[in-house]
Amino acid sequence: MTKEYNFTRIQKKEPTKRKVNDRVQDFQEIEKALPEQILQQQASRCMDCGVAFCHSFGCPLANRIPDINTLVYRGKWREALEMLHATNNFPEFTGKLCPALCEASCTLELDYTSVAIKQIENKIVEKGWQEGWIKPQQPDIQLSQKIAIIGSGPTGLTAAQELARTGFQVTVFEKSAQLGGLLRYGIPDFKMDKKILGRRLQQLYDEGIRFETRVEIGRDISVRYLLRSFDAVLFAVGTPKSKRLDLPGNSLKGITSAHQYLTQQNKLNSGEISKIKEELNARNKDVVIIGGGDTGSDCMGTALRQGAASVTMLEILPKPPQKRSSNDPWPLYPHIFRKSSSMEEGGEILWSTLTTEFIGEKNNIKAVKTKQVQWSDGNFETIPGSEKQLAAGLVIQSLGFELDTDKGLYSHHGMLISDDGNLRSHNSRIFTAGDCATGPSLIVNTINEGRQAAQKIIKKLL
Repeated sequence: MTKEYNFTRIQKKEPTKRKVNDRVQDFQEIEKALPEQILQQQASRCMDCGVAFCHSFGCPLANRIPDINTLVYRGKWREALEMLHATNNFPEFTGKLCPALCEASCTLELDYTSVAIKQIENKIVEKGWQEGWIKPQQPDIQLSQKIAIIGSGPTGLTAAQELARTGFQVTVFEKSAQLGGLLRYGIPDFKMDKKILGRRLQQLYDEGIRFETRVEIGRDISVRYLLRSFDAVLFAVGTPKSKRLDLPGNSLKGITSAHQYLTQQNKLNSGEISKIKEELNARNKDVVIIGGGDTGSDCMGTALRQGAASVTMLEILPKPPQKRSSNDPWPLYPHIFRKSSSMEEGGEILWSTLTTEFIGEKNNIKAVKTKQVQWSDGNFETIPGSEKQLAAGLVIQSLGFELDTDKGLYSHHGMLISDDGNLRSHNSRIFTAGDCATGPSLIVNTINEGRQAAQKIIKKLL
């Protein structure tokens, strides 16, 4: 960096947010980007480390972060965009949704605060769109081989773009009415406006990728048909099945999964449906969310915007510390408590809380029974006399996702489920990638999976 020791002179700036009272009235994005000049100053804080842990350890995509920061500081935004796109097909997705593993592994985290890498990345790509620098890219040659990709989430879209730019004829099959997978149906608009997804999809259309929606493999067309019609098939179906608690009362009306709940609201926002199902509407209800991760936080923000009477989040784990512990050293991603934007808007979090039973009345959920737990050496015990009962008109289970293995799709044609519950194939023309192959993961990992899968297919066919 040309500005030495700026990391000591300039403090890290966080993005500004809309006022709570305003933002809970709608689903518009919460954060406002910092001005270019401020982000150039933020980029100047980068020390251009000899061993850049942000690049080599923190980022699964191996984004060339120090070099990008240098270009931004010098005002070379277009060159920065080209360098960012060299490793990341969709920087605006990661710039909005990634938890910034790179910032956690920034060397400045040792004694100062990290470089604002995520904000800089997002600004680079937004400026690219504003200036018209991001355009469809056509391949130098057109190849005869055809590739089928099952699933239009970030893994499938990344692989599709890489393969189309190589010259293959690519068709993406999606069982839902619209494209994007969890980017479309699982991410609330207040975290990422769907217009951001839409403009990338238009770019992929213009690059010659063919999309087929409302097509479910195993029901509408078979794997046998895919193998007859395509030279290679990539399964990037994600992990669409939500985990649920096996507890008394689990079948009561008003108990749902985070995926079902968020999907309904996203469909309403996009105009795909005209009304939310009443049992999935939090208005004037006491809402209990089981699970305190990012998805649970998204459910909290959605419930507050729907007009919930109260929102309580139950988390079985203890509250994380405010700072790194000795068991969680740099450059590992720190498991500390970060108050999400939704947690700032209201609601309550109950830590070390075990859900034990659902109570109903006339087949409708009315309450949730809980117990407090005490953790020791990675195990917990319930605390006698800690039983509580929380009023609940809507219960959202946000317990993670897994592969849907109930359809029998993967029992033939070289598809199988491994012991760890992930999708595998012993057919040399069938590939798997993303969450279905690795288990649920971060968006930065799914994009990397798509790039890696595309390279495997290219190596196979060329």
